[in-house]
Amino acid sequence: MTRQGAVFQRYEKKYLLDRGQYEGFREAMEGYMQVDEYGKSMICNIYYDTEQYDLIRASIERPPYKEKLRLRSYGIPKLSDTVFLEVKKKYRGIVYKRRIALPLEEAYKSLERGMLTGEKGQIGQEINYFIKRYHPVPKLYLAYDRIAMYGTEDSELRMTFDFSVRSREEELDLAKGDRGELLLDEGTVILEIKVRDAYPFWLVQALEQFEIYPASFSKYGNVYKRVILPEYLRNYK
Repeated sequence: MTRQGAVFQRYEKKYLLDRGQYEGFREAMEGYMQVDEYGKSMICNIYYDTEQYDLIRASIERPPYKEKLRLRSYGIPKLSDTVFLEVKKKYRGIVYKRRIALPLEEAYKSLERGMLTGEKGQIGQEINYFIKRYHPVPKLYLAYDRIAMYGTEDSELRMTFDFSVRSREEELDLAKGDRGELLLDEGTVILEIKVRDAYPFWLVQALEQFEIYPASFSKYGNVYKRVILPEYLRNYK
């Protein structure tokens, strides 16, 4: 799946690894997984929510269905560079992602006026419905360094390793650089495994060997609980 891909539907599970687990697991994957064409890259996001954080507040309650909107770039973009506007939905463990590619400047203008214009197809209609329903505004900048991999025998098997997750609540502009406060210890790695069906046997064995277990972990959700919510409560006492 290339970055231009517009529709994703799959199971996703996250795991938190320490440095020793990461190094051992990477060695065990040798021959089964291949780093994608981009190698290690920087992922930058702006998460959009309602004024009262209704989307993330609902999400951390672990409902069977949840959704979110984010603007994503690969690296620090200029206003003329292509970025991705994404609606990500999750229902009973299955993730559905809809995204469109457009210039950063157009993305900002569309979100400010509350509507995508021009021929954006079915995905554009879905995003416009989301915008009309929630009236989202930018709430959090979040970036991390990522290694993405795919299966050598099954290209639908995908893994990502995220390092140095960092966030900020001001200057919510993808073009303003990737500075931010670290969310996790420097040695912690977030593994996400994405499949359409069951895990292959070698993967189950590797996870068991290094005692790697699923973790319910949301980057935006953790920043909200640790940083945003306490500050929000202080301001409204």
